[in-house]
Amino acid sequence: MTNPNVTLSDAAAKRIREILAGEEGKQALRVSVEGGGCSGFSYKFDLADAPDVDDTVIANGEAKVLIDSLSLVYMDGSQIDFVDNLLGQSFQINNPNAVASCGCGTSFSV
Repeated sequence: MTNPNVTLSDAAAKRIREILAGEEGKQALRVSVEGGGCSGFSYKFDLADAPDVDDTVIANGEAKVLIDSLSLVYMDGSQIDFVDNLLGQSFQINNPNAVASCGCGTSFSV
């Protein structure tokens, strides 16, 4: 997918920069989709040193997110956001492809 339709909110970009500032050698947040979770698929978040060959890089300023080609199929049209509210702080994926999700916000079905 050459022109991924995935965006990174300003709030998520700010939080990624804050996290990476304290992690020597890490350059990006990796977001992937895995089978499992209470709704069928779940998002996984990791820190990465560098992009893999099949990664797409989503950037907002200096903040970068890496998404592998298989995960990108499930995330097309999504926005990666960071939410800080009374329930806590977390990265959230606003995914228009998800037909159902669970209360945890990290599990979905298509």
